[in-house]
Amino acid sequence: MSDDPTEVLVVEDNTELASLYASWLGEEWRVHTVADGASAITAVTEATDIVVLDRRLPGRSGDEVLEQIRADGYACQVVIVTAVEPDFEIIEMGFDDYLVKPVDRATLNRCLTRLEHRMAYDRELREYYAQVSKKAILEARKSRAELASSDEYTDLAECVDEQAARADELLDDLLSDATNHSQLFHRLLGRDAAVSN
Repeated sequence: MSDDPTEVLVVEDNTELASLYASWLGEEWRVHTVADGASAITAVTEATDIVVLDRRLPGRSGDEVLEQIRADGYACQVVIVTAVEPDFEIIEMGFDDYLVKPVDRATLNRCLTRLEHRMAYDRELREYYAQVSKKAILEARKSRAELASSDEYTDLAECVDEQAARADELLDDLLSDATNHSQLFHRLLGRDAAVSN
């Protein structure tokens, strides 16, 4: 992962809640807040890594903000944090995670950590495949003797091996996150089933 702090934009019209989220996240992430959809659209930049987005906003709704973020080509991760219960319309929405309010500090931090791991894995995988492509091109066009005598090729081959190991570590983190997320989800479902019986 990069040494730069992750840029998080909190889009929440309840200013007390926005401040609470910012205080929960401020120690680990660089957090900015806006209170309406129009401000959110102008606040998202290439530097924005994660958007924490409410669906019910004054002016442009969170759904419209999400559509605009994706239409503008921003690759940031978006987590919906809202009181709106999810329905089948979420299938077509371009978010990365969905949390239903009320949300506690631990849940929000776990969610953002999970999204941060996904971003790191995506970056590492892109770089890995770029280097693998270069290696494959050279191997297809150069003789074994030429490859063996090239310091650049040797460095590239070592880099590919190192990146494969880093990608594997990040994938292990993601799988661990997914397992923990799934276990939490099943525990919540178990509680809901117990309450409804």
